[in-house]
Amino acid sequence: MPYRPAVLVALLALAAGTFLFRFTGPVLRSRLTFPPQAERLLNTAAIVLLGALVASSALATGHHIGGVARPMGVLVGGVLAYRKVPFLVIVAAAAAVTAVLRLLSVP
Repeated sequence: MPYRPAVLVALLALAAGTFLFRFTGPVLRSRLTFPPQAERLLNTAAIVLLGALVASSALATGHHIGGVARPMGVLVGGVLAYRKVPFLVIVAAAAAVTAVLRLLSVP
């Protein structure tokens, strides 16, 4: 399927913008300094954002509550991660808990 020139130009512009945006991080990191309080705030914000992403993807399916099986799998994965279990074991255990609960017809 041939693309119109405007679509190709937009695609190339987005690709170049994405590359430049990602390239400037490492380049400017050595030139910019943040106060220690701002560094702590940014670290905390990243953790909160990751937690919100995990919660929303674990609890919701589309616009509805996802049931019990998926959050239980995430809970098992979180407990194992807290106990510093290897990553592959965490993923396998979380998937197994979710699969078993769904096999038992737990929503």
